[in-house]
Amino acid sequence: AGEDTEKRELLHTVDGNGSVTAMTVFFPLDTARLRLQVDEKRKSKTTHMVLLEIIKEEGLLAPYRGWFPVISSLCCSNFVYFYTFNSLKAVWVKGQRSTTGKDLVVGFVAGVVNVLLTTPLWVVNTRLKLQGAKFRNEDIVPTNYKGIIDAFHQIIRDEGISALWNGTFPSLLLVFNPAIQFMFYEGLKRQLLKKRMKLSSLDVFIIGAVAKAIATTLTYPMQTVQSILRFGRHRLNPENRTLGSLRNILYLLHQRVRRFGILGLYKGLEAKLLQTVLTAALMFLVYEKLTAATFTVMGLKRAHTH
Repeated sequence: AGEDTEKRELLHTVDGNGSVTAMTVFFPLDTARLRLQVDEKRKSKTTHMVLLEIIKEEGLLAPYRGWFPVISSLCCSNFVYFYTFNSLKAVWVKGQRSTTGKDLVVGFVAGVVNVLLTTPLWVVNTRLKLQGAKFRNEDIVPTNYKGIIDAFHQIIRDEGISALWNGTFPSLLLVFNPAIQFMFYEGLKRQLLKKRMKLSSLDVFIIGAVAKAIATTLTYPMQTVQSILRFGRHRLNPENRTLGSLRNILYLLHQRVRRFGILGLYKGLEAKLLQTVLTAALMFLVYEKLTAATFTVMGLKRAHTH
């Protein structure tokens, strides 16, 4: 059990640091996804075509616009999530063995705390990321923030402090994402274990990537609504969009389907799935290398102590 815990803790470390590295490496994919979600008039082309268009119109570094605010938010998010997760777990588990069910509940609560505390950062970085973009949609009001602090200042001044929590409701619904992922992961694992005795690291990685891709696809329309609400620069829908109440979400989903059909809800999914699977692959490689190194060191330690 000790080795399992050590492995799990290592995975958490890889998750925290790995997500920042992966976000940096695959940042252009995130840019393509966000543009397709927010700019209704942009034609849904393949991801590399969208990126080539952005580079041609806005310059070579355009796919990396808003990198710093996004990475800052990601670091804060990771810190809030893991700090809350570990604190809650320490209080609840109190030295006993944690069960998967408990981990899921603690993860869910940590996710909710994370959303409530860090949504303002994500609203700001979504806008900074899209600042200076050449939109096809004329209804979008451009922004001119000088940086993170100025963005906070202007949003509070012009739209009120509640605007910083735009898109909170869909974000709270998206906290279910890891639970959906876990459900599929366990199901796929059971199926595979019927065929073989033990799963290799590669099996676990593939099941993990497939489960994540399924969860991402199922919750993608909600991610689209979240992006639109966070951006909040469309002249249309002036009605209260603070928490993006359920009525708002349904209204936005309905609007999308009416204009673009069901597939309108999935604009940018290709870029998102590419990012998801490549991130999982990168994490897997890092985890494998670290596990090998860590357990070699631990093996040496154990050999010395026995």
